[in-house]
Amino acid sequence: MRAWPAMATAAVLVLAGCGQGLNAVARGDNPLVVAISGQPDQLDPHKTTAYASFQVLENVYDTLVVPNATGGGYAPQLAVSWTTADDRTWTFHLRTGVRFADGSDFDATDVVYSLNRIRNGKLANAFRLEPVTDVVAVDPHTVRLDLKRPTPYLLAELGGFKGTAILPQGAAEHLDLARQTDGTGPFRVARVTAAAITLLPNEYYWGDGPQVSSVEFRFISEPTTALVALQTGEVDWTDNLPPARVGKLAHDKHLRLGQVPSVDYWYLAPNFKRPPFDDPRVRQAINLGLDRPAIAEAAQPGLAAPIQTAIPPGVYGHTDYAPVTRDVPRARALLAGAGHPRLSMGLMVTSEYPETVQAAEVIASNLHEIGIDVRIEVEEFATWLDREGKGDFDTYLLGWLGDIDPFDFYQSQHACNGSNNYQKYCDPQTDQLLQQAATETDAARRAALYGEVAKRIVDANSYIYLYNPRVVQAWSPKLTGYQIRADRAVNLETVEFAR
Repeated sequence: MRAWPAMATAAVLVLAGCGQGLNAVARGDNPLVVAISGQPDQLDPHKTTAYASFQVLENVYDTLVVPNATGGGYAPQLAVSWTTADDRTWTFHLRTGVRFADGSDFDATDVVYSLNRIRNGKLANAFRLEPVTDVVAVDPHTVRLDLKRPTPYLLAELGGFKGTAILPQGAAEHLDLARQTDGTGPFRVARVTAAAITLLPNEYYWGDGPQVSSVEFRFISEPTTALVALQTGEVDWTDNLPPARVGKLAHDKHLRLGQVPSVDYWYLAPNFKRPPFDDPRVRQAINLGLDRPAIAEAAQPGLAAPIQTAIPPGVYGHTDYAPVTRDVPRARALLAGAGHPRLSMGLMVTSEYPETVQAAEVIASNLHEIGIDVRIEVEEFATWLDREGKGDFDTYLLGWLGDIDPFDFYQSQHACNGSNNYQKYCDPQTDQLLQQAATETDAARRAALYGEVAKRIVDANSYIYLYNPRVVQAWSPKLTGYQIRADRAVNLETVEFAR
């Protein structure tokens, strides 16, 4: 999913003994083992959009800026300060004394190379830099970004996860970036196998960390297995917990449990290009047939709130708009009026996120009452992504996470030419509002524009929003220094074992 999109687009990375050619990795006397549910599709930060990849890459690469852990504002990373003179010119002053994991020095030419690689190569994260017309190295420690229009969300695009990470100049010519890394972050990738990725400290790191001798990202897809591994000390950290058991874990002496509100949303998308889901009456009937509280409870018991718009309360751009109340008779009438008093519908979910399967079972029961027989289609994630990309679905269910700015919540998913608009919603007025909001520099006016966007998306059922979950993670009582984040970024730089 970040989506961040938790939602990736490439085949799953399955390697054995590659990385940097290290099969035998010395983990040191305080190795950290973390369990994540998914396997990275690849390690190129400019090409991946998979959350599993970014869980690893968060610790390997730096960006110019980084979002604060609470989701509000930005902190320096490779840029120590920045200014904008006229809304179309941003100047970033770079950190000095920084070196990549290969020992080479970092300077402005690396920023120019990295951002231009994304833009010119039209790589997966190019949409983040679409307003950029030029990247100029003013001097070795100053970079200027020229923009075609005011871009109030620029920092979010430069800092969200590591999609715009800074690589050494010419890195793609010398490394297989899908399998090898060379960043300025606290760790470097030392080994990749089909079961795990091992990181070792970057000996040239500019910061104070890391505090552990190695990190092993172990892929454990079954939540109960991951929890048992944490309780028995086999792993030290996981975000893959059985939702139904979270309520009882607060008093488990074998672990520490952390929870914070997330910026995720989970949703159902109907295919606007496939009849009868191109009929607004059918989409509205689906929406009216859903019991959101029951769906949220099935997916994340006690940990998710029903929603009808994308941005959670308390986050900039939130719109208080919830026009739908479950109405079975009205839903039946809409289907009958559309000529489909009884309808068969596919609902594509993925075993990679078991909660989608649990939610789909409730949705199927809900929609049966209004006259829709739901076929729950459970796919491996790679197959799920392939079908999504080809538009081979009636409806699908997934989540979108790691968003920071309203632009991230709406633009690529609902603009007519949006790179993640797989449901093929296209409305000229929504497009116009999206364009206005993307360039509006007054925060209040911008929030109002996104409010109008949100209402049009909800009314058209481009996405049928379902629930907003909390971030829930757990770790060993021996660990200190870990900060749980609203955007689910997993930063292990400051983690250490209690002495």
